[in-house]
Amino acid sequence: MIKRAIFPGSFDPLTLGHYDIIQRGITLFDELVIAIGINADKNYMFSLAERQNFIKEAFKGDPKIKVMTYKGLTVDFCQKIGANFILRGLRNPGDFEFEKAIAHTNRKLSEIETVFLLTSSGKSYISSSIVRDVIKNGGDYTGLVPDSVRIKP
Repeated sequence: MIKRAIFPGSFDPLTLGHYDIIQRGITLFDELVIAIGINADKNYMFSLAERQNFIKEAFKGDPKIKVMTYKGLTVDFCQKIGANFILRGLRNPGDFEFEKAIAHTNRKLSEIETVFLLTSSGKSYISSSIVRDVIKNGGDYTGLVPDSVRIKP
C-alpha cells in the first residue's frame, strides 16, 4: 500500500518553514500532496494560481510531491484521494495545542493519522502572517521564503 500524506494549508505565501517540513516530510511518505485549502471567507494576499505556482516551482522535478486544492473538511479530501496521513509542522507549544485538538477531531471523524514534525530551529519563527506583514511594509522578505516566491514590483 502506498503511503500518501497531505500537507494542508493556505500557503499564503509558501515560507521556508513550510519548505522545511515538506522536504523532511517527503522522506517519510511515498507521495506528499501539498493541499491548498480554499476558504471563501478568507482574504488572501496571493491568488490561488500564484500560491500553486510558488509550490510547483519550489519542488519542480520531485515526482513524489503533488499540488492540489480542496474545499471542505481535510479528512474528506484525504478520503477522496486515498491519503492515510496528514502532515503538520509545529513551531511552538501554541501550535501543538491547536494542532492536537484538530488531530483528535480528525481521528474521531476518520482513520487518518496526523504526523507532526518540529520545524527546524532556525525557521521556527517564520509564519505566513509575518511574511505578509513584511511584504506589506516593504521589508526584505527574501530570507523568509523559497526563491520561487517572487513578488512583482
